[in-house]
Amino acid sequence: MEILFRYFPDLTPRQQEQFRQLETEFRGWNERVNLIARSDVDNLAERHLLHSLGIAKVVQFPAGSSVLDVGTGGGLPGLPLAILFPEVEFHLIDSIGKKIKAVQDMAHALRLHNVTAEQVRAEQVRAKFDYVVSRAVTRLANFHPWIAQRYTATATASPTHGLYYLKGGDLTEEIAESGLVATITNLADFFAEEFFETKKVVFVPANNALARGKRSNNV
Repeated sequence: MEILFRYFPDLTPRQQEQFRQLETEFRGWNERVNLIARSDVDNLAERHLLHSLGIAKVVQFPAGSSVLDVGTGGGLPGLPLAILFPEVEFHLIDSIGKKIKAVQDMAHALRLHNVTAEQVRAEQVRAKFDYVVSRAVTRLANFHPWIAQRYTATATASPTHGLYYLKGGDLTEEIAESGLVATITNLADFFAEEFFETKKVVFVPANNALARGKRSNNV
């Protein structure tokens, strides 16, 4: 966990303890459910928890806002972000029930009262949120129609609200394919480890996604 504490030196003692406990809980659940590849579990802090927190280098979620984590799997990026932003409400969804059970159990063990988790597909969610986050569920052209109508009125009026999507590699073709106006932030600008050389956060404003969704519905 020291790598997290080095890049996020303002964590409170309570948050530091929660991250340590998250590592323990995650490893335990991974033995039963295989949340991440077991061959990669020794890289949990760097390649999964710190990677999730890369979103926080791009945006600071304000207190009282709401975040939807789509395809959360084992609670990434939602659980690390929920620890970092205790005054923000996080709703974590995934279509696989056993993974959601693990997420619910970990959130309870860590006493993350700002986290809810649900087994549901993104297209079936009816609530609205200020932000959406996800870790490379699929190509952006496939993903954004699922969440284009999931934003609050507040989100669609703000230039900083929208989708923060963790991806890797050259995204030029993928973004062009999506037809969306997106901003890319290189995580190598913040984290020195080799793993982050090709890792990025793709930001699509909520009003951009909403407009695209309306055009699609009119076709």
